[in-house]
Amino acid sequence: MPIRPLRSALYVPATNARALEKARTLPCDAIIFDLEDAVSPDRKDEARAHLIAALRTTDYGHRLRLVRVNDATDIDALADVPLDALVLPKVRSADLPDSPHPLWVMMETAQAVLNAPAIAAHPRVEGLIMGTNDLERELHLRPRPDRLGLIHALGACVLAAKAAGKPILDGVQAAIHDRTALRHEAEQGLDLGFDGKTVIHPAQLEVVNEIFRPSAAEVDLARRQIAAHAAAEREGSAIAVVDGRIVEALHVAMARRTLALNDAIESL
Repeated sequence: MPIRPLRSALYVPATNARALEKARTLPCDAIIFDLEDAVSPDRKDEARAHLIAALRTTDYGHRLRLVRVNDATDIDALADVPLDALVLPKVRSADLPDSPHPLWVMMETAQAVLNAPAIAAHPRVEGLIMGTNDLERELHLRPRPDRLGLIHALGACVLAAKAAGKPILDGVQAAIHDRTALRHEAEQGLDLGFDGKTVIHPAQLEVVNEIFRPSAAEVDLARRQIAAHAAAEREGSAIAVVDGRIVEALHVAMARRTLALNDAIESL
């Protein structure tokens, strides 16, 4: 199956008509149209109507169209609307509602983390999204640049997603204009195994997109690993050495994925 880049997923409040229009021009790989936290209780119906109209009339190009819903009312209203998946908030178990669309699940409760393997394996679930702010609140954590109190939850959800063969996105960095904090958090997420990161402002896209794509050095190394291993095989060996490090078949598979991801990004 071709790799789909998911470096960045931008939350867009469904009440913001200007943002709904602008999102189709931004360099994000996914858009999370938000009917939940970003919309006040007295504007839910208005937001739903705005969003349905936008999804029916706007071409969002290659961007994955995700809609974070509130409840069954939203799910029913969006049944025949063109979108890629619904995002379910506050999930606690794999007992998920019926939906005409595929599902992504917010991992933002302690129970969701404990039930992550079953949730990720659910046949209707296509991906997971960390809700780190809600997790911090539920776990009574102090905000820390290293996200120490969240490390177990982040790792557990990544393991569950990878075991199920599904993508997982890291949570948001709330400091919109703190590029240093964003870069640190995004690099940590990459090192933990996340496929990309959610963002709350277009100003955050550049940093996140840069970090969650293969660097020029990584692409060069991948090509040299594949070439060296192929040469070793022609000589009857299953092992090559590149830059002083052993290269086996598993490294070649990782290198091929790096090149496939880079090619997919280049083609956007």
